[in-house]
Amino acid sequence: MTIGVGIAGLSARGGWAAGAHLPALAAVEGIELRALTAGSAASARAAGDAYGVPAYPSVDELARDENVDLVVVAVKVPHHRELVLPALAAGVPVLTEWPLAVDLAEARELERAAGGTRTFAGLQGRSSPTFRWLADLVSRGFVGEVLSATVVASSTEWGTPVSPPQVYTLDRRLGATMLTIAFGHAIDTVSMVVGELQDVVATTATRRPRVPLAGTGQFVAMTAEDQIAVSGTLPGGAVLSAHHRGGAVTEAGFSLTVDGTEGRLEVTGAEFPHIGPVAVRGVRGRGPLAELPLPAGYDNYPQLAGTVRHTLTHAYATIRDDLRHGTSVAPDFAHAVRRHRLLDAIARSAAEGRRVLLSDPRTQTLRRPCAGAR
Repeated sequence: MTIGVGIAGLSARGGWAAGAHLPALAAVEGIELRALTAGSAASARAAGDAYGVPAYPSVDELARDENVDLVVVAVKVPHHRELVLPALAAGVPVLTEWPLAVDLAEARELERAAGGTRTFAGLQGRSSPTFRWLADLVSRGFVGEVLSATVVASSTEWGTPVSPPQVYTLDRRLGATMLTIAFGHAIDTVSMVVGELQDVVATTATRRPRVPLAGTGQFVAMTAEDQIAVSGTLPGGAVLSAHHRGGAVTEAGFSLTVDGTEGRLEVTGAEFPHIGPVAVRGVRGRGPLAELPLPAGYDNYPQLAGTVRHTLTHAYATIRDDLRHGTSVAPDFAHAVRRHRLLDAIARSAAEGRRVLLSDPRTQTLRRPCAGAR
């Protein structure tokens, strides 16, 4: 059975869907592009001509194509809801880019709308060969009992000059911020390795309320957080601390250190570890850290290693298998809601200056942080 994919947001002019989703689909056997829609009827026709598949003026019509088994929503976050709901109403499985929604309430609405329809969330870091291996290392006791996990990351975005199409990422209300994108992806991969935060204490700030608009000499307002500091407890009592910094004037980066009773792991890599390569060093017992190579059996697409489509390719393979066999390995909308709930708990803690439990019922309904939260 070949899974037919219809992409909402595929353009002939390039972009993330064309540059990452199409090559990922092409690399995975048993799944292929069958149809598309775009921002307008004209752009859809141009993309259909470019990629040789039927083009539809709306996602409603795309979802009704009998050859489409999976609708992929690859557009800006503020437009997710208007495209996801019609696809779900047609009963077609949906894969939506992360963040799922502009806030927790909207994410929960989309989860409820799915009913029994299969859903998938674009948290492809969970398909990363390296992070799957790290999760196995920790669960098998490489470091012994986990005592702490420390994350330090930086992004060049959210402070440095921004291009006009990306200005929307500076507005906290639109749901595509450093907290939701860069931090959200990173904390999801970290959670895969060490477990879910049970509570959080957070401090956030917008240190650059005005950001240069690239090539214009003008400035635009930024309400998104560009400094995020979080601490909390993990299952078993281990402590996690994370600091994500925006607008880095030097290279962006990511690091995770896991300390345990029997050893240590250190993971370093690029700004977005869910799509970029990471290096792993570790030691059991006392002694210097040594490089730990990825064992065989984790990477089914080594030819794509080091590219932005490496983990996405693994994600599509997992989604294909879930649809074929009825398994539930790839993250779904329920998982996306869990991640939105954590981000909202962070926003609440920063706004109210207190520790927030992830079981706090208010984290189930928080619409968005108040405008004055920092």
